[in-house]
Amino acid sequence: MATINPYQTYQQNSVMTASSEELTLMLYNGCLKFIKLAKKAMLDKQFEEKNKNLLKAQAIIQELRSTLNPDIALSKELEQLYEYQNNSLMEANMKNDAAALDAVLADLTELRNTWKQAMALAKQ
Repeated sequence: MATINPYQTYQQNSVMTASSEELTLMLYNGCLKFIKLAKKAMLDKQFEEKNKNLLKAQAIIQELRSTLNPDIALSKELEQLYEYQNNSLMEANMKNDAAALDAVLADLTELRNTWKQAMALAKQ
């Protein structure tokens, strides 16, 4: 008999009931989390763990790219930024470049914070 983890149930319910705006925020937060975990693993020379977390971050960036609306002008610039971030993560993974991870973290943190502000303004 499978044991039900209350935290996993809560997470699943949070995703299932979230608006598209909240889901985008969750993606940003998840990507930041995985990059931070990868950086820690990189510094600890746990290369398999680093790779696993960077692949998760890259998958999230690809998901963010797939949600862009091509009819909105900003989407073209965001797509280019996401492509750059994805390439930076790949290169950082291959070269064990913590500085490259820091640059992506800074960009994504700014995007996430801007997204949070936009969500707050939309609720007013």
